[in-house]
Amino acid sequence: MKDNDDMPGHLARRFQQIAVAVFHAEVEQAGYDLTPVQYAALAAISTNPGIDQVTLAGLIAYDRTTITGVIDRLVQKGLLVRNASTKDRRARELQITDEGRKTLDGIAPAVEAAQELMVRGLTADETDELLRLLRKAIAAGNELSRAPLREVSDAAKTKPVT
Repeated sequence: MKDNDDMPGHLARRFQQIAVAVFHAEVEQAGYDLTPVQYAALAAISTNPGIDQVTLAGLIAYDRTTITGVIDRLVQKGLLVRNASTKDRRARELQITDEGRKTLDGIAPAVEAAQELMVRGLTADETDELLRLLRKAIAAGNELSRAPLREVSDAAKTKPVT
């Protein structure tokens, strides 16, 4: 039987634990209350205003059935609004609020610091190599995920869910 340290799944899970802990610590220290998924959603909506929930889920590789809770919390915090879609009355378009933009701008240094902390034991070249290998492994396994990453054009082709 292989040792856990020789299993990519175990190592990926451990790195995820570290990444989430570091993100929370840095963001909290900066005075913000956002999870990594909430941050990813807010950033994706900021660069893709008016997208629907299904498209958002695909863009951040998040489960379509649970993205509603993420959006609900961002709306409750005043960072997003949902508007009736002009294209499909069943769908809701997501827009970032002024407070959401302020939060994204304000949280950026903490998010950057978290990213640096996650790889603090690596040189710049090693970090680049890690990212390259992670992207390669993720691309090869994307369709195996319960929540595959989708480009905007791919995600926009799916049926909207309200």
